[in-house]
Amino acid sequence: MLKTCSLFQRDLVYLQVSKPVLFNIRTVYERDYRRPGQAPDTRWPWEKIHFDFAKGLKGVKKHFGLLKAEFMERWKGPEGRPLEVHMLEQTRVLWEFRGPKTLDQWVVSSDREIGGRSEAYVKLGRNNSTCMLYGSLCSNVPQDGETRYSGYCAMRSKQPLASFDRKKHFDWSNFNTLYLRIRGDGRPWMINISAETYFSHQRNDMYSYFLFTQGGPYWQDVKIPFSKFFLSSRGRIQDDQHPLWLDKVNTIGFTLGDKADGPFQLEIDFIAACNDRAHTEEFAYELYERNPKGQKRLSSGTS
Repeated sequence: MLKTCSLFQRDLVYLQVSKPVLFNIRTVYERDYRRPGQAPDTRWPWEKIHFDFAKGLKGVKKHFGLLKAEFMERWKGPEGRPLEVHMLEQTRVLWEFRGPKTLDQWVVSSDREIGGRSEAYVKLGRNNSTCMLYGSLCSNVPQDGETRYSGYCAMRSKQPLASFDRKKHFDWSNFNTLYLRIRGDGRPWMINISAETYFSHQRNDMYSYFLFTQGGPYWQDVKIPFSKFFLSSRGRIQDDQHPLWLDKVNTIGFTLGDKADGPFQLEIDFIAACNDRAHTEEFAYELYERNPKGQKRLSSGTS
């Protein structure tokens, strides 16, 4: 009986291996987002590349220049600053909008990417010294049979890149507070900070905090401790919370989705990080142990 069972299992494995193996393209590489009802792009990554010799020479020259700048910054100190300045630095301006080129560091998106009707634009304010994010929010769900929620507008900073398109991270480990100077219209915004992760299923993780703006002509200085940011993924707050890794920050963004249809406006003067000596909190939310010590003792005693 055992012999016949082993023969049957061997034949079953042989039949499974002898069949032609079909690999799904999705398992080989990660596809980009596509709107509901749109045909998937099944091309291989190298089929999407358009080769241009002149453009390639220009890119090589650019990346070697960035590589040279990286070596020179290492000799000076962290991120090109002397070591004394880096250690004693109290405030660092991360983004300020002082010309058209500063807007190239940001990406604006809305629910139009999924068939919605919201509109979002970005431009320079008066005297080309501020960033003006404006548009119109519409929460009408597209009639595609798949989308259930709609109505958002967002602005996100681009991922910083080093030479040869290597990922570059912001190091905010010397600071504990995010400092903003904004002027809003009374709407609540969500500030999102994304950090580097080690696993692919964490690519949608981000740290969020709600920013309540004041309407009117006056500027608003906002200081938000990094300990107040909570972990979320695809808009859902996670049960397993842990502090933000400030040494590997990738991007920061602003999202509006308060379901109040109509025009909106957010003006940003600068975004900075500062070190508040009076703030000593490490993390503002409860941290749960997966296997508490008391539970381990009870389980060992009952066994």
